Amino acid sequence: MAGLVPFNRRNSSILNTGFEDFYNMLDDFFNNNWSTNKLNSRDSFKIDIQEDDKEYIVEANLPGVKKEEINIELNDGKLKISVKRDETINEEKKNYVYKESRYCSMSRSVYLADSKSDGVKAKLDNGILYITIPKEQKANNTKIIEIE
Repeated sequence: MAGLVPFNRRNSSILNTGFEDFYNMLDDFFNNNWSTNKLNSRDSFKIDIQEDDKEYIVEANLPGVKKEEINIELNDGKLKISVKRDETINEEKKNYVYKESRYCSMSRSVYLADSKSDGVKAKLDNGILYITIPKEQKANNTKIIEIE
């Protein structure tokens, strides 16, 4: 019996219907190399996390986002960064035949096991959100056991 072979619309320049992203998403879904990272990268924002002995440094790329549109939560080691934007412009003077407004909501969550909620700092600078999260200094509970 013949197997299904997906038709890759990316290689076809004849079809230009405006639904290319949708078709590409379907092709990616049925492709063997499909992963959720491809979908997350388009629908969210990029974050980088650095770590040293004392703290975590999180950088989130949020170009064009105002600090009033950002919400940051840290709960039992789970850091959640969420953005809600409403780009509705009300201009009474114009006689629009067609007008679009945009609402956007994105969030990212990461688990930082030994993060401490006291002393967390956040700063938005040129479209990059910097979050510094101190680490809890855990006591060394290692006990050396003597053999009898």
